[in-house]
Amino acid sequence: MLFCHDENMSKPAGKRPVRVGVVGWGRFGRLHALTLNRLAEAELVAIVARRNESLEAAREELPNVPGWIDLPQAIEESDADAWIVACSTSSHVDVTRCLLEADKTVLLEKPIAGSLADAESLASLVNEDASNLMIGHILLFNSEFCALREEVQQRGPIAYIDCVRHRPASIVQDFSGENPLHAAMVHDLYCVQVLLDCQEPAGMSAQYHRTSEGAIDLALAQLHWKEGPVASFAASYLTPAGMPPRGIDRTEVFGDGWAACISPNPRPIEVWSDQAEWPMALEIRTDESGPTGMMAEEQRCFCRVASGQQAIPRGATYADAMQVQRWMQQLTDCAEN
Repeated sequence: MLFCHDENMSKPAGKRPVRVGVVGWGRFGRLHALTLNRLAEAELVAIVARRNESLEAAREELPNVPGWIDLPQAIEESDADAWIVACSTSSHVDVTRCLLEADKTVLLEKPIAGSLADAESLASLVNEDASNLMIGHILLFNSEFCALREEVQQRGPIAYIDCVRHRPASIVQDFSGENPLHAAMVHDLYCVQVLLDCQEPAGMSAQYHRTSEGAIDLALAQLHWKEGPVASFAASYLTPAGMPPRGIDRTEVFGDGWAACISPNPRPIEVWSDQAEWPMALEIRTDESGPTGMMAEEQRCFCRVASGQQAIPRGATYADAMQVQRWMQQLTDCAEN
C-alpha cells in the first residue's frame, strides 16, 4: 500500500535534510515518525508497518507521508538515506539486516534482539568504524542524564550507583511474558555503561520475583567492578493505577564526598482535579512548532551521523549494545539459575 507524498512540503533553505524512513507504527515508532516529520534536519519519506490498519492510522496523522507493508519495496521506492527501526524486538534483526544489506544507515531501537546469538549475527554487516548502525539509546540525550554525566566527569570516581525503574502492574496482564529485566532494566544498564566508560564488570548477580501465576513482576540485579563501584538495579511491573501512567524512574550516584540524583520520569509537572495527572511522563514533545526533548536530540544526532558530520556517540555503537546484550544474557542466566 502506498500513500501520496507532497513534494512541496516546506523545509528550511540550506543543506538538504536527511531523508529518513521509519519501520514500525507502535507507540515508539509513532513517536519517532511524528518527531521526524517536524525536525528541520530530516525529511520523513517512508513509514513501513506490518498491517494495513497501522498504515491507515499513520495516514490519519501524517497524510503526506508514503506508507508500505513491504520493506524491500519501500527501500527501493522511497529513496530514504537512513532508517529508524522501531518495530517489535523479534523483527529487529531481519529488518536491520535488510536495510544494512541495502547500504542504508540505521538507527535501531534497543535491545538489538531477543537473544545474544541473533544480535551477534549482524556483526559482519557493521562497518569497521561502526558508522552505519547506531543504537537507539534515547536516555543518552535526556537532559537530566546529560547533566548527571557532566557532574560525574567533574567530580571523580563513582562508589555506588542505584537505579530504580518501576512500571505499571497492568503490564503483567497486558503484555504476557514480558520480562522487566529485558524491557525496563536494559535502559539503566546502558546508562551505567556510559557513566563507567564501558568498563567490563568483575561480577554480577540477579534475582526475580514472580506472581502467584508465575509471571515475572520484579527483577533485581547487582554488578560490581574490580576495585571500583557497585551498581544495583530494580525494575518492576508493580506500580498501581493511582501512580504515574509510565511508572517512576530514579538514578542515584555516590562518590567520594558527593552524591547526585535524577528522577526523569515523570517530568516535574503534575496536575490535580478529580484525580492526579502527570501530563509529561517522558522528555518527548512532538509539537508542531518544533519537537523538543530527548527523542528530537537523538534524531538530530542520527541525522549528523547519516550525513557524515559526526561519529556515533559512546554508548550508542553496535559494540556498546553488544556489551549490554551480554550483560543481560548473564543476568538472565543468574536469575533463572
